[in-house]
Amino acid sequence: MSGLEIERKFLVKAGADFKSKARSFSHIKQGYIASGRGCTVRVRTRDDHAFLTIKGPSLDGGLSRYEFEKEITLDEAAHLFCLCEPGIVDKTRYLVPSGCHTFEVDEFHADNEGLVVAEVELASADEPYEKPDFIDREVTGDRRYYNSHLRQNPYRLWKERT
Repeated sequence: MSGLEIERKFLVKAGADFKSKARSFSHIKQGYIASGRGCTVRVRTRDDHAFLTIKGPSLDGGLSRYEFEKEITLDEAAHLFCLCEPGIVDKTRYLVPSGCHTFEVDEFHADNEGLVVAEVELASADEPYEKPDFIDREVTGDRRYYNSHLRQNPYRLWKERT
């Protein structure tokens, strides 16, 4: 799958019950072979599937960017993880329906424990969508919440600073 990815990203309200509304969930582990100048090359396992993803820079404040993704074998992913920059992102993703859309809610683990972020993919930047009640403030374009940034600057360190 490839093309333009348009998504909005939000924090999830502390203690909000999104899990009971989820239609499914999966465990995700991802690492970055390269990340810089807004571009990333990522390897990801999602339960018993694996993917190699290339993302280009955003030109509109983080709302959209080009994405190329290809499914690879779990063995290929294991080898590619050896090439990754330091820091692995570990999270559980919940798929929560809301109106005509599905919000992907990521509950982070390990060094990013305590961070919960939701994203919704859109067909266009101005497409309307229904916000579920667990959505807090929007963080679209805030690089601190990019997975590639969280592997280098984990949420645990943010909490220690406040």
